[in-house]
Amino acid sequence: MNKGTGLVLEGGAMRGLFTAGVLDVMMEKGIDSQISAIAGVSAGAVFGCNLKSRQHGRAIRYNLAFSRDWRYSSWRSLLRTGDLYGEEFCYDTLPNELDPFDSRAFAENPMKFYCVCTDLETGRPFYHLCTDGGPEDMKFFQASASMPVVSRPVEAGGRLYLDGGVSDSIPLVYMEHKGYEKNIVVLTRPLDYVKKPSSMMPLIRKALKDYPMVAEDMEVRHLRYNRRTAYVQSREESGHVFVIRPDQALGISRVEKNPEKLLRVYHQGRRQMEARAGALMDWLAGKA
Repeated sequence: MNKGTGLVLEGGAMRGLFTAGVLDVMMEKGIDSQISAIAGVSAGAVFGCNLKSRQHGRAIRYNLAFSRDWRYSSWRSLLRTGDLYGEEFCYDTLPNELDPFDSRAFAENPMKFYCVCTDLETGRPFYHLCTDGGPEDMKFFQASASMPVVSRPVEAGGRLYLDGGVSDSIPLVYMEHKGYEKNIVVLTRPLDYVKKPSSMMPLIRKALKDYPMVAEDMEVRHLRYNRRTAYVQSREESGHVFVIRPDQALGISRVEKNPEKLLRVYHQGRRQMEARAGALMDWLAGKA
């Protein structure tokens, strides 16, 4: 049964500001009203939730405001708290006080939102259906964006999780299995990108010694990622998927703090969506 149009959001830490630019243009053009469900991974989840709450501009606004605040993201935060991205600041102070997340609007929007995490015991992806944007959902957002080695495991719903990108970086297959036959996929890597094995595997194995299934995931993450992108491309060529991706590498680090670079990547996403908006609307209307 076709449940409508899905939206799949890849992660990538600060590369996710490309996605934020794409989503803001979608809201400006009313394209978001045609989306039935979102599956977001890591930055795709923590920035993408603003589409369901219809908070245009929020992701770029708070990143520009707090990118250089050590509590938001820093090696100091990692040393003091065990998390590169500070838990208390990012998932309490910021969304509840400094730039409030509109959980009421999130809950009232009928669009479904799946947040992808990796279960530390099994190494398998877990797709949490976020319903109200409240404290439990916020825990799953945090888990989805908690990168191995530089984050502590996150307990949510009685289990421990880390970054969803470890086990399912582009959850297109999941959305298709859920019944979304047409899907928009937003990637943060260009078409010619090929992921290589991590040079950090000795450190990763040591950090994940208590979670061997996740360590195994990390060993083959590059192979799984490349298979995912190949599948996305095949579905794009068959007309079942509409892909929005950068034309070239974004040239931004995962923990970028320079506001000019953050804004540049955000505007790259805006320009790409503005250029593709007409084609996307034709595709949604069945004209392409």
